[in-house]
Amino acid sequence: MHKIIGIFGGTFNPIHNGHLRLAIELYEQLNLAQVRLIPAGCPPHKTQPNVTNQQRLQMVQAAINGTQGLIIDDRELQRKGFSYTFDTLNSLRDDYPKTPLCLILGMDAFLGLSNWYKWEYLIDLAHIIIVGREQYDLSTTTINSFLQKYKANNPQVLTRQIAGKIWIQDIPTLNISATQIRAIIAAGKNPSCLLPPAVLDVINTQHLYR
Repeated sequence: MHKIIGIFGGTFNPIHNGHLRLAIELYEQLNLAQVRLIPAGCPPHKTQPNVTNQQRLQMVQAAINGTQGLIIDDRELQRKGFSYTFDTLNSLRDDYPKTPLCLILGMDAFLGLSNWYKWEYLIDLAHIIIVGREQYDLSTTTINSFLQKYKANNPQVLTRQIAGKIWIQDIPTLNISATQIRAIIAAGKNPSCLLPPAVLDVINTQHLYR
């Protein structure tokens, strides 16, 4: 049995308390070895962030400084072209060939997984942890058979193999969005309590999202 490495990607534009609380809850509840926060380089399904890669990286570094279990991973920012999760997991698997990896997804992201590049092969590279509630109606989605095929009965299964299982973890989430924060800042209002003070310092110092 091996401790699991959690993989948590996103544009983090900016990173906020919702991201951090989710990562910490998973780290503690599932006894993960670490959660690697991976800022997206050039996501194919989203518009390019309106701040630089270096600025997003700096905000994530400020956010997790001194937080046990959370680690920043900039591999997508170092890679040219579109940032595909398939490529990122392949890279991580090269680094950790014998360690269980878990891709962390919100339920909404999981429901859209069939639109991702080589999505059906992600389960061969990592487990998937879905953060959401069981009462989501999956019966009419194309992803339902995928879930039923790989769904784990308990989270301990994730430690016994390096990939291949799906676990739904029901944890409380904070209803915060980066879009909301950017709009608050653009309006000249105060986004305190939505993101760490250290991240807000970076935003104010560099006049981001104005």
